[in-house]
Order: sequence, then C-alpha cells, then structure tokens
Amino acid sequence: MSNDVTFAISALPPSARFATRAEVCEHKGIGHPDTICDGVAEAVSRALSQAYLRAYGEVQHHNVDKALLIAGRSAPRFGGGEMRAPIRLILCGRATTLPDADLDHFVRQAALDYLVQALRCDPSIFSVESVIGEGSPGLRQVFSRGGVVPLANDTSLGAAYAPCSALERKTLELARVLRSPEFRRAIPAAGDDYKIMGVRLDQRLRFTVALAFVDREVPTLDRYFEMKAEAIRYLEDAADLPGVVDLNMLDDPDAGDESGVYLTVTGLSAEQGDDGQVGRGNRVTGLITPCRSMSLEAAAGKNPVTHVGKLYNVLALEVAKAIYSGIDGALEASVQILSTIGKPVTQPQLLSINTFVADPTDPRLYRNIEEIARSCLNRISEISRRLIAGEIAVF
Repeated sequence: MSNDVTFAISALPPSARFATRAEVCEHKGIGHPDTICDGVAEAVSRALSQAYLRAYGEVQHHNVDKALLIAGRSAPRFGGGEMRAPIRLILCGRATTLPDADLDHFVRQAALDYLVQALRCDPSIFSVESVIGEGSPGLRQVFSRGGVVPLANDTSLGAAYAPCSALERKTLELARVLRSPEFRRAIPAAGDDYKIMGVRLDQRLRFTVALAFVDREVPTLDRYFEMKAEAIRYLEDAADLPGVVDLNMLDDPDAGDESGVYLTVTGLSAEQGDDGQVGRGNRVTGLITPCRSMSLEAAAGKNPVTHVGKLYNVLALEVAKAIYSGIDGALEASVQILSTIGKPVTQPQLLSINTFVADPTDPRLYRNIEEIARSCLNRISEISRRLIAGEIAVF
C-alpha cells in the first residue's frame, strides 16, 4: 500500500541539534474564541461522519473547517452583570445532504451539543448560524473513485514532531491545571477562556496567562486581586513553576472599577472582547509552536477520511512519536508529509523525516525508521476511525 512513497530520511548526531537561546510556544484554552470555532467545527464533522455511516454505510464528502465567531456585547459588574447581545457563530463549508434530516438544523444542533459539553456557560448566549452548502462535483467524486483506499482531496502538507521540549511540556501542564476540576473548585471565578504564552530564554522559563474571571463570583475590586494572587499561587504550585507565572497583565488596580480588570459575565472573552476563527489556534500537538516545524492547515472540521490537511497532521505526529519511542538513542523526530490530490491517502508524494540520534552511522537506522513510518502509514484507516470516534484531539 505504501510501496510507492518517496522517503527522505536524515539522521544527525546530537551535536547537530540547533539549540537556540530563545523559544516561544502558545496554548489557547477551551473557551478561547479560536478554540471554540475549532471545537464546533470538529464536532460538526464528527456528527456528520457518524450520520453518514448510519445513512450511507460510509463517510460522505464534507469539509466544515470554516467558522467565524463574532463577539457579543456584555456589561460585566462585580457580583454579576448581563449579556446584552449574543455571540454569533457562523458555520460555513461544504457537506453532502442527509436523507432524513435538514442539514442546517443538524449542523446547528451538533454545534450546540458541543457548546453544552465543552463550556460551563449558558448556551443561549450563542446564536448559531449554518451556511453550509453542497460541495463541488469534482471533490464529491473523489469518494466514488477511491474504492477501498480513499483518495486525497487536496495537495497539502502535514507536519509534527516529538518529543515536546521542556517549555512545551510545562505549557501543556499549565493548560491541564487551568482546565482541571480542582483548579475550578479552588478558584470559582476562573472562566473557560484562557491563553498561555510560554517563553524560554536560555534555561529560564516564564509564562504569561490570560484568564477570564466570572463577575458573579467576584464581589469587589479588592477581592478580584486577592483571587488573582490565589490563582497565581495555585498554578505555580500545581505545575511546579515557582515565581514564573504572570496573570492578566492588562489589569489596572488604579482604574477603580470593572473596566480595569479581566472581568466577564460568562467566563469568555467572546462575550464582548474578542472574535475567533477556525485554524488560528492550537495545532494537533495542542500547541502553537512557531519555533518548530508545523503546518498552517486547520485540521478541525476537515473530512477525516480524505482530507490530508487533517489526516497527515495527525499521521505526522504518530510517526514522530513512534520513531522517538522505537529507535534506540533517538532524541527527536520531525516529520513532514506531502500529499497529491487524487492519489491514495496511503501514498503521499513525500514523507520527510529528520531525526537526531546517538549513533547516526548505524547501518540499520534508516531501514528501521522507514519501517516504522510505513507501519504508521498503513494504519491510516485506523486514524480515520479514531478521528470519527473523537478519540484523537486535533486542537
């Protein structure tokens, strides 16, 4: 199945690793406007895929990877404010119709189901619109031509790496703490909207966190700053980051009222302060990593069977992890996979692998790396199944 793939494998010694003095990475939390768009788009794709399997026996053509969040209007107040205009969420893309359901209604319901599951605010603050239409004949017929092995419906690049750096691991750990039930119980005012920017300078780490506070849990300005200090202590202790977390740096204690602090009615900046789009947030690694090899493809919402903009990003991550764990002495693996539209998804145009290993002269090394990559590539149908089941995170 993968015999026609061109492999470009480079194995270099540890001394060739380019260690920069500075490194930056970012994580956008579950309630960030961009992540809301990613989450809704992916939820709609999963719901459509499952509905197609029930109705047709196989996933049909769809790409619902376009969504725009338009901020609402709110009036936060200490002790509790109000929403004055809803958050608009517009879903766009292409999809095959369903025989027993109105497509727009189906899409809106899938979006609302996700919002209820993912966020702790009242979903009535969202106005969800679907403008999803039917796909072009050329892309629809990719499914009928594919046979047993689906054909790629785009020429696209997927990229990933393994393992995470120390900065990336700590950023993900902070994200885990921020989303944890324990943190929410300790800091009841913490909202679902948060963003982490991590910076490493030489060996020193520092993290800037933006975290929306829910106004009904904050009775006064003084109490806000007390809660903010409590949140910093909790995050630093839980993630073992003493003295390196900054929180809500725009706060102005001299403002004297709600305007000087990050206070929201819903725990979301989308209620008034920020808009969002699919693809502007986390990659399949859960991070935004400008210092690393990464694709700009928006994985969320893309078809999980034929769209290589999703499949190859996930596949690249699986290959990188498998090489890192399966090759003795491997310190790092970076993988880029390029498709050709109309070719089987199991036959990318190019599979490029860069590794740093303890002994790059080992004669078995290149053969072993290629075998690992081929094994992952031949399991691409399993990746599709897991994506449809929601077992693989793409943001």
